[in-house]
Formats: sequence, structure tokens, C-alpha cells
Amino acid sequence: MRDFLPDDVRRRQYVIDVVRRVYERYGFEPLETPALENIETLTGKYGEEGNQLIFKVLKRGEGESSGVADLALRYDLTVPLARVVAEHRGKLPKFFKRYQIQPVWRADRPARGRFREFYQCDVDTIGSTSPVVEAEMIAAVSEVLQALGFEDFTVQVNHREFLRMLLSDAGIPESRHGDALIAIDKLDKIGADGVVADMAARGLSQESARAALENIEGAVDTLFAESSGWSTHPDGTATAAAENLLRIFTLCEATAARGHVKFTPRLARGLSYYTGAIMEIVVPDLPGSLGGGGRYDGLIGMFSGEPIPACGFSLGLERILVVMGERGMFPPDVQASGPDVLVTLFDAPSIPDSLRLAGELRGEGLRVEIYPEADKLGKQFKYASARNAAYVTILGADERARGEVTIKNMKTGDQTSVGREYAAQRIRTER
Repeated sequence: MRDFLPDDVRRRQYVIDVVRRVYERYGFEPLETPALENIETLTGKYGEEGNQLIFKVLKRGEGESSGVADLALRYDLTVPLARVVAEHRGKLPKFFKRYQIQPVWRADRPARGRFREFYQCDVDTIGSTSPVVEAEMIAAVSEVLQALGFEDFTVQVNHREFLRMLLSDAGIPESRHGDALIAIDKLDKIGADGVVADMAARGLSQESARAALENIEGAVDTLFAESSGWSTHPDGTATAAAENLLRIFTLCEATAARGHVKFTPRLARGLSYYTGAIMEIVVPDLPGSLGGGGRYDGLIGMFSGEPIPACGFSLGLERILVVMGERGMFPPDVQASGPDVLVTLFDAPSIPDSLRLAGELRGEGLRVEIYPEADKLGKQFKYASARNAAYVTILGADERARGEVTIKNMKTGDQTSVGREYAAQRIRTER
């Protein structure tokens, strides 16, 4: 968990504003949920490893000494959304499209771009099983990344049921698919031998583990081959999954995601609530992903008791900021700190008029800081330079008598006097 200094906050807000604008253009509406949830709301939704990363909050008051936790910090934004939909279904539209940009907490090991408190930028659609939902979601996150200046990202796509078929064909029983998926999700981190060892440690045979990896390696040809015979495959669920994947890829060609979508059969996504298509965004120079998501048609039903289809995607704000910072992707006006104008205080009698001048410049939309003490102008200029102020104004006795303001361009050093009513216009023109 970290402190954020002004430059950090400015960059974060820039990215958040881009995300919000794009999501709203796609028809998504804002939602916020509390930082704390009842612990039973969160546990059992993220798989074995996810449960271990939940920050639990001990009971308060008389139950404080019991060591029992009844609340927990939000682990992600998806499970709270499912709770909200279950509680407020009657107030929501038939197809509820929401975005949510809030912090979440995980008791994880900090690493590059990975923290214990971090923001997620989620977008979800509730109420439809159509692959148009996945295509629009992939398009929205692709447009966000393009607006931020990313060109080399890839949206990896797979399907949990298609992946389960590959596991079954390798001889792994359905009851052990969860263990296998946890291991396969680490393939990029620990390699094929590491996955085989992990699966063996979970009680699966090395032969089945290697067969599963071979099936995954050949799955691209399996999915796209015209002779793959999906209509006659004995696993009807896998047949539907393959057709769903092919339809998503076709639809993505008509969106902003065109050229960025790739079938990635090794993609597993560790969270246990995914039921259909799953997605992750990767860039070449960052281990792990910039975000991910998928379809979770069964999650809301855990709270509502009725099946409600849902699909979502989460962008990792912190990881995006890391990559953009390392690549120098922020615009100059976001990188630079400091005000447009520093208003100096020439002497004590000038203070009221200088305060009025600051108010006038702010009224014209300029970012204005006023030096808090009447002091030597040299010291005030030095402070303006340290603050990266673009301009400095001087309002001494002579300027006040003439109804003028002296403006100094801190980049060029040029000074000029203008009528006070033209000060903001002059600064904007030169800026």
C-alpha cells in the first residue's frame, strides 16, 4: 500500500478519466460499493488461493477478543456487483451495463505492478448470453488502451468449457479440473515442467498433465480447422464453447479490437466463478496482464437464487500506470506539475489587490497559485521555477497606478506589462 504524491495522482486521474469517457460512450453507467463486505459474501467465490488473499476484519466490541472475522475488505469489484444485482434487481434495467472504478485489497506479495491496495476499472453487462456482450466488452477495453497510446497489446481469449474439454480428452476427471486449471494458469510463470510438477503435487498423473499440455498446444488448429467436426463431438458443452469462441472472434473483427484479439488455449484465469469465455490483456514487456475478465453466468445466482447471465472485464490501473510511466506515454501537460500562473505579493499594501487578481485569473479557467508572503521578488521567482509555474504576475505600486499587470514568461524570461483586463488573454495566447 502506497502514498501518492501530486504527480502520481495527476497521472492516475488522467488514466481514470480516459477509462470513464470510453466506458460511458459504450453506454455503461457508474456504480460504487462499500470497501467492506460481509465475509460470507466474499469467501468461496475466488477459489482456494483467492480465499487466502482476502483481508479479514475482526469482530468489534464484545466479540473483539474472539479472533473471529465477520467482515472483509473488497477483494474485487465483481462479487460486490453480483450482490448489488441480487439485492436491487427490480430497480435495474433488463440489460444492466455498469462501470466501477474503485480500490480493492489483497493480501498478496508485492511485485512490479502488483500491490496490496490497487484500483480496478471494471465494466460488466448483466442479463444477456449473447456473444455481442463479449465483443463489445473487448472493444471497450481495446479502445481505452488505444486512447492511452497502447498499440502492441493483445487480448487473449479462451473458453473455460473448451479448456475443460481439452483436460477431459487428456484423461483428467471432471472432479479434478479445478486443480488442473489452477496449475495451468501458472504456465507463463513456471513453464510446462513446472505445471506438470504442480499438477503431480495435486495428485494428478504426469501422463495426464503432459497430455493436457499437448492438447492445449494443438488447440488452435483444433478450434479453427474446418474438419474439426464440432457438430458431432460427444461433448455438447465443448461444441457450444467452440462455436461461441468462433462467433466472438468474428464479431470482434467489426470493432475497435480488430487485429488485437488472439485465441490463447493455455489461458485459464484462476478465479473459480468463470463459466464461459475468458479474456486477458498482455503487452510484450510486462509479465502477467494489464487486465482480464470473462463470463460468470452462475455467480449472481449464488445471491439471488435465479440464473442471471453476466460478463465482465477488469483493467488493472496500477499495472497500466507502471507501463505508461516506463514508456513515457503520458502527455506533457500530465507529466508537468505546477500552476499556470504564480501571483507574487510585491508588498503588504498590494496583497488585497493580488488576491483579487488571482480570483480573476481563476475565473478565466487558469490554474493559479499565490505566493503566501510578501517577499523579495527573486525568492518568489525561484519558488515559481521550483513549482514549474508557466508565468509569474507582478502587481506593484506602479502597475496598480496604471491599471496594469506585469507578466513574466518563466520559460523565456520575457517580461511585459498589459492592461489588467487582458492579463488572462495574454497568458492563454502565449501558452
